Amino acid sequence: MNKPSLSGRLFDWLNALFMIVLCFLTLYPFLYVLIASLSEPTWVVQHRGLMWWPHGFNFEAYKLVFANPSIISGYMNTLFVVVVGTALNVFLTSLGAYGLSRQNVMWKNPIMFAIVFTMFFSGGLIPNYVLVSNIGITDTIWALIFPTAISTFNLIIMRTSFQGIPVSLEESAKMDGANDFTVLFRIIIPLSLPVVAVMVLFYGVAHWNSWFQALIYLRTRDLYPLQLILREILITNSTESMTTGVGGGDRMPIGETIKYATIIVATIPILLLYPFLQRFFVKGVMIGAIKE
Repeated sequence: MNKPSLSGRLFDWLNALFMIVLCFLTLYPFLYVLIASLSEPTWVVQHRGLMWWPHGFNFEAYKLVFANPSIISGYMNTLFVVVVGTALNVFLTSLGAYGLSRQNVMWKNPIMFAIVFTMFFSGGLIPNYVLVSNIGITDTIWALIFPTAISTFNLIIMRTSFQGIPVSLEESAKMDGANDFTVLFRIIIPLSLPVVAVMVLFYGVAHWNSWFQALIYLRTRDLYPLQLILREILITNSTESMTTGVGGGDRMPIGETIKYATIIVATIPILLLYPFLQRFFVKGVMIGAIKE
């Protein structure tokens, strides 16, 4: 085995150093928010520059966040949208991808062209709002689910993945009396679990981070998702309802740490989900994006 040259070792060290610095720059903003949320409010307001360790380990901001009924209702609404919306997304995307990936499907190419066309041209916000209003789901939780039931990009990925499965499996199953639903849910889906996991991740993260649809379609505050509550706290500085029991001089400092604590509370769940799907991520995207 040849010993690496000096230039090769130097390149490896520089490359490792660069990746360490890059990881630090990526992770530090999250660590900054976490440290600030756990520190004394007055110290956070007065501090300038980087933070490396919590000052005082104060959990008052988290107590106020979880005592806020808007945060709790926002969590429940977001969890409902993520679970129900993602299940509906994956189900409908699977149906569409299966139909468009099979051979001898009538008008398959024109239908696919019409679907891809929507990636580049859309009616815009006003026609979408008129459509949702005419359907009768304005100011309901379903306005956050139905308008985004299928993503064209995700449909293309799943369709390409289904096309890579040998047609002989489908033909042999149908010779044994299986219908299309049996082929899809007992053969195609089990063989495409990495792609399905990627779809769950894509749709789930999109629902979790979504706030604009809620801002447009919802008027009842009890239906607001967590991200819209977070937007109000961060942008409009609406922390007064959570600081009513705090002394007047301490409201501004604790209001700042409440913002940081709310960001952590809204971010942690999706970070905990990702490691379970990460092992499928690269494989699923590659399978769905490359056709031999």
